[in-house]
Amino acid sequence: MKVSRTSRLNGEYQKEISAILRRLKDRNPEIKGLISVTETDVAPDLKTAYVYVSIYGLDEAGTKRVFALLQENAGYIRHELSQVMRMRTVPALTFRMDGSMTYGAKMDELFKRIQTTSSENKDED
Repeated sequence: MKVSRTSRLNGEYQKEISAILRRLKDRNPEIKGLISVTETDVAPDLKTAYVYVSIYGLDEAGTKRVFALLQENAGYIRHELSQVMRMRTVPALTFRMDGSMTYGAKMDELFKRIQTTSSENKDED
């Protein structure tokens, strides 16, 4: 099976951006919580890339604040990425929130409630 260049780059960018975010977190104490790069999507022309992140361990306001800080530091992250990747062009990074993990946790909680309710109803019968 042939793997395209962009899919290989997506994996490499995801790995390197995660490492850069760990260093950025050490450098900037305002960035808190667990930041996970869930996916990257590099355009075929390598000019732009979407970086999907999930932020855990904070309330809604804290998550928004950390996400805004990531967007502000997109230029720095791109610069650090250019030092590591050794490519002619490093894409402009656009960060997007990935709510799939939050949605999954919410669904798990709903399923637990349904299971608890159904077992209680069986006990009553």
